[in-house]
Amino acid sequence: MSEDITVVAFLKAKPGSEKIVGDAMAACVAPTLKEEGNISYVPQQDQDDAQTFVFVERWTSRQTLNEHMETPHFKTLIASVKDHLAAPAAVHVLKPVAGI
Repeated sequence: MSEDITVVAFLKAKPGSEKIVGDAMAACVAPTLKEEGNISYVPQQDQDDAQTFVFVERWTSRQTLNEHMETPHFKTLIASVKDHLAAPAAVHVLKPVAGI
């Protein structure tokens, strides 16, 4: 049975901070894709609400996700956006429904 997990993280930028949040997310992509255990890491922006950003990520395990959150580039992302978010990020760590 696979341990693969999907992470969906929602970030809500303060008005006027959309570019800062988007740029910080984009800067984290290249180093994250090089991490062992990363399957995909895709930042997206809501087409109908420019202040809403979403990361859709796939990891080989919860452990590799935890290791990602300790990397310098992830910590830089968090530091770069912390004063530009309207609310704390909402992070959902998902697993496939049993039997599928």
